[in-house]
Amino acid sequence: MALYLIGDIQGCDAALGRLLAEIGFSPSRDRLVLMGDLVNRGPDSAAVLRRVMALGGAAEAVLGNHDLHLLGVAVGARRASRKDTLAGVLGAPEQGALLDWLRQRPMALAERGVLMVHAGVLPSWTLDKTLQLAHELEAVLRGPDWRGFLFEMYGDQPDRWSDSLSGSARLRVVVNALTRLRLCTADGRMEFERKGDPGSLDGRAAAAAGFMPWFDVPGRRTAGDVVAFGHWSTLGWQAERPDLISLDTGCVWGGCLSAVRLGRTAGERELIQVRCEQAQKPGKGA
Repeated sequence: MALYLIGDIQGCDAALGRLLAEIGFSPSRDRLVLMGDLVNRGPDSAAVLRRVMALGGAAEAVLGNHDLHLLGVAVGARRASRKDTLAGVLGAPEQGALLDWLRQRPMALAERGVLMVHAGVLPSWTLDKTLQLAHELEAVLRGPDWRGFLFEMYGDQPDRWSDSLSGSARLRVVVNALTRLRLCTADGRMEFERKGDPGSLDGRAAAAAGFMPWFDVPGRRTAGDVVAFGHWSTLGWQAERPDLISLDTGCVWGGCLSAVRLGRTAGERELIQVRCEQAQKPGKGA
């Protein structure tokens, strides 16, 4: 059975269809895991959800920040922004089924020696700790008070992890790490404003302020694990990093939609890409 990992789709259903055709995906023999942000900013988020749902057990997805944002907008916890393209889901006749399917998805997975998250992992977390905290959040999103939690989900504080955290503050750190993290300090303080790659002016300014990519933090406790993630389109594919599978290659911005075929081990991987039509212009809030 082939295992394919696919990066941020963000409502670009046509590109997803082309990529699945390119890799010759067969639900009867293959497995697909999406790295989150299935929806938003692209032209047809509802079609993406319908396509992935129709694949049944052959497809899975970890949740990203845009996926959680859709849930938040749907329950009134957040207003849609001018760049959001969620109306097709929110106005769909099967809206309830689409949202219920989405909130049942995992926050993190580990398969074939690869830890899979949407954004990142805090330096103090081991693979097992990451999965444990993901399960805590999943239980709330799948539980009876999931709507209430979404009203408590948004915010940048606390900006670092502590085992003493509890309640909504604890879960908010987990949400922000797994779905928003790009940069943090050596002791795990998260920063959410800068989005440029490490070599850009933005990245150099972050470094001067003591921030670095989460995967470059010295002593990171998942340094011995392969981590697959999306979220960081300006970072792109990191071919020189065997410990990383960075899958957001900017589809919604006119880049590529990327898939990686994993072999029997995490080191056996093949990159497959299709070009995407630009649905958004990069800017603040991207």
